[in-house]
Amino acid sequence: MAPFQSSSSSLSPLRSKVTLALHVASLISLITRTTGCHFISIFSFGDSLADTGNLYLTSQPPPFHYCYFPPFGQSYFGRPTGRCSDGRLIIDFIAEYLGFEPLKPYLGIKNGEVKNWKIEEGVNFAVAGATALNQDFFEEKGIASFLTNNSLSIQLGWFKELLPTLCNSSSSCNKILEKSLFVVGEIGGNDFNKPLVARRSLAEIENFVPHVIDAISSTISELIDLGAQTLMVPGNLPIGCIPLYLTMYESQDKDEYDQAGCLKWLNKFA
Repeated sequence: MAPFQSSSSSLSPLRSKVTLALHVASLISLITRTTGCHFISIFSFGDSLADTGNLYLTSQPPPFHYCYFPPFGQSYFGRPTGRCSDGRLIIDFIAEYLGFEPLKPYLGIKNGEVKNWKIEEGVNFAVAGATALNQDFFEEKGIASFLTNNSLSIQLGWFKELLPTLCNSSSSCNKILEKSLFVVGEIGGNDFNKPLVARRSLAEIENFVPHVIDAISSTISELIDLGAQTLMVPGNLPIGCIPLYLTMYESQDKDEYDQAGCLKWLNKFA
């Protein structure tokens, strides 16, 4: 499934998220109509845009991370759930659309904190702050102190760890995975956010792009080799509309902004 790309860089962040949600819903509907597939499970990988609690359940969670406290979770769950949202995430709406309960975080299943988990419910491997690339890639470039090192390859490793619980033979695994939906992403945004916040040059950061694409592509290939048949791979958002960057890279040159007030060069990069 091709990444979603806005037809206009002038979308505000809110309109962009709403458009993305509607686009995802239409894609899911299209997939179910064209494949005739009734999905029996969902497996999700990614970062804070999809994390339903894994960061909170890591062995050393950041003690004061904002997603752990109100107002996060107040508009739907009534309490913080580890989601970086005051309510549900897009992956929650995908699950609901397909008739599933919200995806349980893998680390909660692994450590026993999630009770009565069923294989049919699917699993969420996404971790807030995760990158597509492993942390050593950035350390070699003098970019350190990431929120987590649970990169995409580690999340894939967790999925492989879980496989024996899902099935006990190649044929039984194929029956499950070929009827499951795999949502790979959004992932890769943090690979660029960290160096952008560190004010590394755009020319240097652009060199990261092929490595990020290779990491995502490699994961997709491995999932297909394991038996996955239906994969959705969302793209990155128009980061030139993010308030942090609008503050950091404020310019007096009006030509650097689009009609919505977003930085054109950052949206072009995204």
